[in-house]
Amino acid sequence: MTGFIRFADSLSAAFGKVFGWLIILMTLAMSYEVLARYVFNRPTSWSFDVSFIMYGTLFMMGGAYTLSRGGHVRGDFIYRLWPPRVQASIDLVLYVFFFFPGILALVFSGWKYASRSWSYAEVSVNSPAGVPIYQFKSVLVAAGLLLAIQGVAQMCRCILCIREGHWRAPAEDVEEIEELMMKQTSQIVPGTAQEHPDMK
Repeated sequence: MTGFIRFADSLSAAFGKVFGWLIILMTLAMSYEVLARYVFNRPTSWSFDVSFIMYGTLFMMGGAYTLSRGGHVRGDFIYRLWPPRVQASIDLVLYVFFFFPGILALVFSGWKYASRSWSYAEVSVNSPAGVPIYQFKSVLVAAGLLLAIQGVAQMCRCILCIREGHWRAPAEDVEEIEELMMKQTSQIVPGTAQEHPDMK
């Protein structure tokens, strides 16, 4: 199970980081649109479509990566007070009865929509540019499959927690700036100028 968890986490991270670059492309595209519209008075016909396609792709393809790092929003004001084994047991039940049915519905419905869209090379009707969107609908299937793989890894985490009595910490490769600043502040020895080596 540990090996599969590592595999799923690595796979989710690879896709999440690759598709994360879409935020740069989206920023450049929107900046160009603002420049063209307000400086040259020549708005583009494709900016709206491109913005929602790139943002939607980024959102969908980052889902498994966020799940692997425990980054999804959850209402845990009661959950966090329970012992780890209780948390894991409840999570395991929720994955089986709620997570996987939803993900399977996403994959099968996404396949239906994507295959139909590919069959006639669907384009967007939101702008005169006729931006192709059939490849965008394929993201539904890809994101669903990634989430399914990561969901199995999360179930493995639950089983290990039930056995061992503690959660295995997810990999950390991204950190909130506030948390990083707090760590750096706490590593300074009070009353001296000495710093932790990691701060240099």
